[in-house]
Amino acid sequence: MKIKSKDYRVQEGDKVNLKKWPTRVDPAYKSKKNYHKKLKNQVEELSELQRLHYASNRYALLLIFQAMDAAGKDGAIRHVMSGVNPQGCQVFSFKHPSATELDHDFLWRTTQSLPERGRIGIFNRSYYEEVLIVRVHPEILRSQGLPDEGLDKKTIWQERYRSIMGLENHLYRNGTRIIKFFLHLSEEEQRKRFLDRIDEPDKNWKFSIADIEERKYWKQYMQAYEACLGATSTKNAPWYVVPADDKKNARLIVSRIILDTFNALNMHYPETDAKRQQELLSIRQQLMKEAPGGN
Repeated sequence: MKIKSKDYRVQEGDKVNLKKWPTRVDPAYKSKKNYHKKLKNQVEELSELQRLHYASNRYALLLIFQAMDAAGKDGAIRHVMSGVNPQGCQVFSFKHPSATELDHDFLWRTTQSLPERGRIGIFNRSYYEEVLIVRVHPEILRSQGLPDEGLDKKTIWQERYRSIMGLENHLYRNGTRIIKFFLHLSEEEQRKRFLDRIDEPDKNWKFSIADIEERKYWKQYMQAYEACLGATSTKNAPWYVVPADDKKNARLIVSRIILDTFNALNMHYPETDAKRQQELLSIRQQLMKEAPGGN
């Protein structure tokens, strides 16, 4: 199967029903060996584009990963970005906000970690938690110190969507390209992965009782994701729903979407003007004189 990015993209204005989006599709690889070969080729291509991106210094790239527990966010980030120069890429994981973060607006803590031009920023969870977990557990709002008028359940989520889209449009106008991935895992596949985390000692650290507690809210989370994806997928900052029951295939899909986004950018290495060429020639001559024999 050839991967087409558009097949996974949520179109602007779409009403999302996640039951109609598959959690598993025909794999883009024929065998485990073929998977490793395909991923290696895509990682190498991404590495080349990242060097061009860094040298061009025209755009920033922000990758956002959201998913239910055990969907494979960490693995996708680790495998897909394995060939990228760490100097040009940073990963940020956002967990429970600190007291200082709660004293600011909900976009403040993530805004501080946005990537610079020429760099790739990865958010493992993001400001979207504020319209996902907070929507499923609205009691969290009470800890955010919001004024009473900011707690209207009829309007707060639409207002937060508008705030998010305002930020993303601002970033786009200033050169940041945003790709948002929802790794779409089935409830049954999550059950199997939780069992693996219990049964395999080296995976015990990945599992907590809180994971099981959150699993009880599966239906509510799917509803929150559906509302969020439909409201905030735009031409300038699209959401991609990636089937995640097959981890290997999910990594190939994520990689292809990133590559397609990079290839659509107008990037080039800085051109050397006549003055700079003369300067380099002069330096070269000096270095040649330092060689044994002065040649």
